[in-house]
Amino acid sequence: MLVVGELINASRKPIAAAIEAQDAEAIQKVARDQYDAGADYIDVNAGIFVGKEAEYLEWLVKIVQEVVPAPCCIDSPDPKAIERALAVHQGTAMINSISLEKERFEAMLPMLAGTELKVVALCMSDEGMPETCADRVQIADRLINSLVQKGIPLGNIYVDPLVQPVSTKSTFGVEFLNAIEEIMTKFPGVHTICGLSNISYGLPVRKLLNQNFAVMAIAKGLDSLIINPLDKQMMANLIAAETLAGRDDYCMNYLKAYREKRFEL
Repeated sequence: MLVVGELINASRKPIAAAIEAQDAEAIQKVARDQYDAGADYIDVNAGIFVGKEAEYLEWLVKIVQEVVPAPCCIDSPDPKAIERALAVHQGTAMINSISLEKERFEAMLPMLAGTELKVVALCMSDEGMPETCADRVQIADRLINSLVQKGIPLGNIYVDPLVQPVSTKSTFGVEFLNAIEEIMTKFPGVHTICGLSNISYGLPVRKLLNQNFAVMAIAKGLDSLIINPLDKQMMANLIAAETLAGRDDYCMNYLKAYREKRFEL
């Protein structure tokens, strides 16, 4: 399971304050904590700072990679901000994200074409948010084929079918889960990813819903998540779910986590 640590996001008030104050120590602590908890990538987002996003994104990449030996997931819809962050990034970054929206697709594609960058491909088009499994798979099909034709390896594509809140429509959860299964079956070698907390929007005890939804998605084939890796229960659930889904040969990862006391919640 590939885990992208989501906590260095300017939409969170403490992070926004630390970015504005250029408090490197505060940001670096969050980066270290996420890496130590099992994050494979550290998401960096400075999207609320209109006019300064590129400058702050570059700074975030620099200071995060000073203290953790992990690549960043560079989270922005602005190609210029991403390019500036990539100029200082060490290793192979993940770009979050491209979509089938014409303007965004055409702006992002030249930066991605022919590179080894990992790319989050959002199942969104100019028609808006997909609601059904069929809608998601159709957009994924077009996105994947377009990216592969531009020299992006299938294994570098992380399709995000987009989670929508079950509080607004009871079928949104199952439509997403079915889309994960169909995408992973139809396109062998591609990855799927999501930020799953939107599933519980507007409901109480959100962690309970998020944790159960993650396990259900893994059973359908989901192999990457954008989450808070400091949630020990979530991380333990991911390990257990992968073992039960047959993605842990001889239960080696499960046993390693047990020996490292990662199940002591």
